[in-house]
Amino acid sequence: MIRIGITGGIGSGKTYICQRLKQRGIPVYHCDDEAKRLMQESPTIREQLCQLIGNSAYNGQQLNKPAIAQFLFANSNHAAQVNRIVHPEVKQDFAEWTQQQDAPIVVQESAILFEAGFQDTVDVTVLVDAPRSIRLQRAMKRDQATSEQIEARMAQQMDEEEKRLRADYTILNDGTTDLDQQLDQLLKTIENKQQKTNCKR
Repeated sequence: MIRIGITGGIGSGKTYICQRLKQRGIPVYHCDDEAKRLMQESPTIREQLCQLIGNSAYNGQQLNKPAIAQFLFANSNHAAQVNRIVHPEVKQDFAEWTQQQDAPIVVQESAILFEAGFQDTVDVTVLVDAPRSIRLQRAMKRDQATSEQIEARMAQQMDEEEKRLRADYTILNDGTTDLDQQLDQLLKTIENKQQKTNCKR
């Protein structure tokens, strides 16, 4: 099995690329969605969040989102503290999910693949990229937000050039370059590389 990690900045279209891969029969694990689920369901996360924030972190069985948000915005270091609780559980959940998949290729979608260290859980990393102006327009339209709001969110993410340097492959999603051709080539290259690796063993 080949595990592909797909990442990209705001408005890059990484979720759309993952949808295209899903249409090809490739299972996709969405880290953001699963992290939200685990914060709700995981006893380990619940215990540690309550130790960190207090019992107000949950209302009965439900995650107290306003309390979490208040904690996060109170101090710039608080997000890292929450991430240290949540990210290891996401890694473990992805490993368990992967074992349940009956497919030669699986995909992990994560906006913070490199920031969270999730690249260690996959075999290949792929950056979905697009010109900054296009990403800005997409995000403004999708989120009904101003350019200043999107720019502020972009500034909080890892620099795109740094992601390009770290990623094994890049898919250009600029609305012009053929995506299917790029995906065909990407999958073919990864599969050929995997076959060569297996032959050497």
